[in-house]
Parts: sequence; C-alpha cells; structure tokens
Amino acid sequence: MDDEPLEEWAERRDRRVGRLRAVHAVTGEGPQGAHVDPEAPRVIERWNGYAWEPHLFAASLAEAKAVLYPPAQEAPSGRPERGPERQSERGPEPGGRPLRPGRGRHRKPRPGEAEGGR
Repeated sequence: MDDEPLEEWAERRDRRVGRLRAVHAVTGEGPQGAHVDPEAPRVIERWNGYAWEPHLFAASLAEAKAVLYPPAQEAPSGRPERGPERQSERGPEPGGRPLRPGRGRHRKPRPGEAEGGR
C-alpha cells in the first residue's frame, strides 16, 4: 500500500489545530451558509485536533468576522501584509507585471479586426 508515513499525517493534522470557524448558534434545519440571517448569533468554534469545540460567542455575523479575520498588520514598507490565501482573491500586487501587448486568444476582436487571426 502507498500509505503516507504517520509523521507526515500527524504534522498535517497539527497544522490545523487552533483553526476557527463560525456557525449559527441556533440551528433549525441543519447547517446554513454564513450569509443566511446575518443578525443571528454565532458560535466561534476551535479545532482541537479531534473535534470542533466552542471557543467564543458572537452576537452577529459582523462580530464573528471581526474575530475570524482580524485587521491586517502593517508591513515595514507601510503597506498592509497580504497572506497567500488573499493574494489569489485580490489579484496581483500593484505594480506587478501588466498584460502583455497583443489581443490574446480569448479577447474579443476590435471592430474592423479579422476574427480568428493568429
């Protein structure tokens, strides 16, 4: 069998310990999306390596988000730090590599341009 070594599994599991998530404090028909009833109270749960355990209580989704996503720390350059998970959501850094010249394969042709030309 091609099982992963126990040390690698334990390291991967331990990386997740301490992770937080927000869930509705009062559940009705089962799990719901975070956007459903933003004024409802939330329970902030913490992963202990084996199960989610209650950690904090928040009065609304806004308070829960403030706990889960604290404000970014200022980087020495004066710009806020950006984690790798946020970079993909926001796009490239300002001053990064712009689009190369040319029309590109999936761009619409300009009026008067021939379609499908390479």
